[in-house]
Amino acid sequence: MNYTHLGRSGIKVSRLCLGTMNFGWVTEERDSFAIMDAALDLGINFFDTANVYGWSKHKGATEEIMGRWFAQGGGRRDKVVLATKAYGNMGEWPNQSKLSAWHIRQACNDSLRRLQTDHIDLYQMHHIDRETPWEEIWQAMELLVEQGKVLYVGSSNFAGWHIAQAQAAAASRHFLGLVSEQCKYSLVARTVELEVLPACRAYGLGVIPWSPLDAGLLAGFEKATTGRRANDTEHPEDVEKYRHQLEAYEKLCRQLGEKPADMALAWLLHNPVVTAPIIGPRTLEQLRGNLRSIEIKLTPETLKRLDEIWPGPGGEAPEAWAW
Repeated sequence: MNYTHLGRSGIKVSRLCLGTMNFGWVTEERDSFAIMDAALDLGINFFDTANVYGWSKHKGATEEIMGRWFAQGGGRRDKVVLATKAYGNMGEWPNQSKLSAWHIRQACNDSLRRLQTDHIDLYQMHHIDRETPWEEIWQAMELLVEQGKVLYVGSSNFAGWHIAQAQAAAASRHFLGLVSEQCKYSLVARTVELEVLPACRAYGLGVIPWSPLDAGLLAGFEKATTGRRANDTEHPEDVEKYRHQLEAYEKLCRQLGEKPADMALAWLLHNPVVTAPIIGPRTLEQLRGNLRSIEIKLTPETLKRLDEIWPGPGGEAPEAWAW
């Protein structure tokens, strides 16, 4: 496994991040334990979750599963750079969501209890809160850091100007501010190249792409009568929408002797601003299969061909639409 710094911070994380969103409602607890054990054995030390994960089982269920896994001991917690998130609605009362100081404090304490740990390594804001001032958000985060409950703070689903706002406010308080941004980024979804990625590069944030295979679209095309993905993508209608691009993409992958999923991850890892794509394996086989992506080296010719198949927004702003 290869490791890199999380943005401009001093902490090092694996180039692949284990996403746990499936734990508890798709992947049974026993299998979730096995995946996390295998991840550590493979050198993956970066685990990502969120307080709302658990969905149909119940919100918080995923953190509870991870907490029971940590409680087994064996140095599990000490080996993991643990990331979780707050923002989503955790109850029916008015202050049980978003980023008020009240909810940040409550959400953090609840996550610590479910995770059975005394600190969160990377505490991420799951979405921008347009109703809470940055002075309030940073005051709450500073207190958590001072108390030792949080080490680093990250964002998720922020626009470029949200990152600029956040960092300006943090700098005025002599606070480290954000060290990472978790955003939707893949060969299919490249909008963040306009302003989010340039903002992250300028402010020293590591990018953590979620849905790097676009809900399975880039994992492998099953040329069967149904035209569906082999891994049952969440959005089967996209198969038809992108059919010609998928066929061209997988033809290129065959020519290179690589699996489509590995190529998609390798393309993200090629970008210097990307810290670690989030992989969400449902099985041990899927987990082990993702490791090949770290070894793939993409030539300029291959990168050009990928851009032709999956064109981006035209570069960074404002040159993408002006000069």
